[in-house]
Amino acid sequence: MGKYFGTDGFRGKAGEGLTAEHAYKIGRFLGWYYSRQHRAQIAVGKDTRRSSYMLEYAISAGMAASGADVYLLHVTTTPSVSYVTRTDGFDCGVMISASHNPFYDNGIKLMNREGEKMDEATIALVEDFLDGHLEVDGSRWDELPMASGDQVGAVIDHSAGRNRYMGYLISLAMYSFKGKRVALDCANGSSWNIAPHIFAALGADVHVINNRPDGLNINLDAGSTHIEGLQKYVKENGMDVGFAFDGDADRCLAVDENGALVDGDKIMYLYARYMKERGKLVNNKVVTTVMSNFGLYKALDDAGIDYAKTKVGDKYVYEHMVAHGDRIGGEQSGHIIFSKYARTGDGILTALKVMEVMLAKKQSLSKLAEPVEIYPQVLINVRVKDKAAAQAEPAVQKAVEDVAAELGGSGRILVRESGTEPLIRVMVEAQSKELCQTLAQRVVDVIYATGHAQA
Repeated sequence: MGKYFGTDGFRGKAGEGLTAEHAYKIGRFLGWYYSRQHRAQIAVGKDTRRSSYMLEYAISAGMAASGADVYLLHVTTTPSVSYVTRTDGFDCGVMISASHNPFYDNGIKLMNREGEKMDEATIALVEDFLDGHLEVDGSRWDELPMASGDQVGAVIDHSAGRNRYMGYLISLAMYSFKGKRVALDCANGSSWNIAPHIFAALGADVHVINNRPDGLNINLDAGSTHIEGLQKYVKENGMDVGFAFDGDADRCLAVDENGALVDGDKIMYLYARYMKERGKLVNNKVVTTVMSNFGLYKALDDAGIDYAKTKVGDKYVYEHMVAHGDRIGGEQSGHIIFSKYARTGDGILTALKVMEVMLAKKQSLSKLAEPVEIYPQVLINVRVKDKAAAQAEPAVQKAVEDVAAELGGSGRILVRESGTEPLIRVMVEAQSKELCQTLAQRVVDVIYATGHAQA
């Protein structure tokens, strides 16, 4: 990860950590960099945060000032920008969003022409320009040339691209949703005016909550990070199923007819099993991160399905899927990637795929998810002086090995470094919360006893 960009873009408090000046300079770089051989065309989308408009105008001005044409998708989802960038032949795509964060944060996500997260080499050049020491093609660029005359870029409405994305998702549905009562929690975010239309077009009896964005209420007690609101709504109103998205709709969590949570692990399981039954599960494998629950792996073992584990982050899941040709992967948080249909996690697509399994198998969501028993989990963060030294400490390693041996095949321990803070994260999953707490604390005590923890 770089100075400004992490695994999911440039993220910060709008107006402080991420300013209009940052956005303008990023736009200046992208417009210039992609216009070196031809006039670049760049797609830009945003979520419903008040600051998204400020950043959209700033980055668009920068792109046009460097000679690129900017195509505005307006309020839309991250996966729609990915789809439109890829299918309409744009040079790159930009999504302005801080995903599931509160309204006062914002972010800038960059995508390549294939709709994938932009490569690290190009991100490094963006950061170099932000810091004033850009070097490209053997030349140093303290300033970038400004376009003038007929070389100045245009800013163009491209809401048609967003509509075409909606049509694409509708075209993927294999069954009518007629007769199904579906609740959608749009998190007052990007999906508010997209997801309800798609489900209605497919015949569902659609009930929508948190679809009144005002610029300040995105993710506020709503969406996939506050699933309890949807759980209550589904149960009290007799829904067949509910789906909750996050602010930019690249995540989806589900709620079954009883109001129980069906998280990303359970969604991956039920769809992978459905694919396997139809002979469609390429490589017979699901790609997960190390944070997926032990219960998922037990259920996959029972179903005869293999799995891979990557570092935390949908970026790493996607990279593994591309490298090995896998078809499904994701995170417990609801980032699910269906590589045949999308280049990124897509919350609405995920909801459609869950509906497909329910309708194809004529089973309730609770029945489909039943084989996955989610194990209790305890996570303890320890602030340390040196993450690598704490991890390498022989006494810590011995404590971890002893816990793993004690758990055997009935749980697991994971000790990893935080990617952004001086923390060691100790996570234990076992058959009871009490056992998780006891075993995790045992390792934490050793970290303290060996002097690695900060006072």
